[in-house]
Amino acid sequence: MNALILVDIQYDFCPGGSLAVPEGDEIVPIANRLQKKFDLIVATQDWHPRGHGSFASTHGKPPYEVVFINGSPQTLWPDHCVQGTHGAELVAALDRARIARIFQKGTDPRIDSYSGFLDADHKNSTGMADFLRAHHVNRVYLAGLATDYCVKYTALDAAQLGFEAFVVQDACRGVNLHPGDSEEAIREMKVAGVHIVRSASNPKTRKGEKR
Repeated sequence: MNALILVDIQYDFCPGGSLAVPEGDEIVPIANRLQKKFDLIVATQDWHPRGHGSFASTHGKPPYEVVFINGSPQTLWPDHCVQGTHGAELVAALDRARIARIFQKGTDPRIDSYSGFLDADHKNSTGMADFLRAHHVNRVYLAGLATDYCVKYTALDAAQLGFEAFVVQDACRGVNLHPGDSEEAIREMKVAGVHIVRSASNPKTRKGEKR
């Protein structure tokens, strides 16, 4: 079965948010239309405690500087998607009526989590993979924010975990801290076996298989 994963469509990642993705709000109507093609829809939600280790303010450094945390490089971000704040909420324009479950990530203050499946160290799971398998999902489509971070890492982990992964490119937008970051993310995903499609494409089904 196919499932749609809506990645981090939250106020802080849309225009006016603390970590706004350019044109991030433009994907919402596309995501709403996509939902009609799927029997199972899940969402991810960045859900950071205050003082998260990925926040520049936690280290007294400017945003977007790179530091090492537990031996791994970490881009420092403006405070965003703090638990219980308006910025952390899924945007009101997103149709949530058919979302079966929301998986929160980035809850451990010691480590970041771009992927909706696993923390950055791949030691802690959100439970999304088990949920999808329990619903006999073998193919996932991703839409959301941002192409070059949370969408990319969620797609890469999906492929690594054995799902056939598709990224709906026009239903995503990138941060693009550096010019070309989104294009590079698309290349990385393709190399890893992730399919890049458009929203006008119909989800693939194999003969005799339920959508």
